[in-house]
Amino acid sequence: MKTFKSSIISGALFTIVAASATVATTSTYAVPAYDGLWSVSIVTEKGDCDRGYRYPIRIQNGALANAGSVTAITINGRVQPTGAITVVVSSGSKSATGSGRLSGDLGEGRWSGGECSGTWTAERRTSND
Repeated sequence: MKTFKSSIISGALFTIVAASATVATTSTYAVPAYDGLWSVSIVTEKGDCDRGYRYPIRIQNGALANAGSVTAITINGRVQPTGAITVVVSSGSKSATGSGRLSGDLGEGRWSGGECSGTWTAERRTSND
């Protein structure tokens, strides 16, 4: 009787572990929480660069890309599941790097490039914007 009971408990435990692994690998859990369209405002605080810019950025599977119509600007970066973000924005021979954090529908961080540096803020956009 004890062996039969142990077999049932072992079988139940295996079923729970297997079900948990299946749920954890479904697409619902695989899609990063920060995917979508974001509006990013970049402000220069130091240096002789334009005072500010606003870029639309799309995040898909954690990868950042330019979502705007100005194709001369290249945006590459990643957002981690924790919200930590790193990005490189380039246009021609000039580039800037940035880092920061997204949380919910907002984000903020710092950037630098050449002799200029500053801050950035981000806001998630809905599909109606």
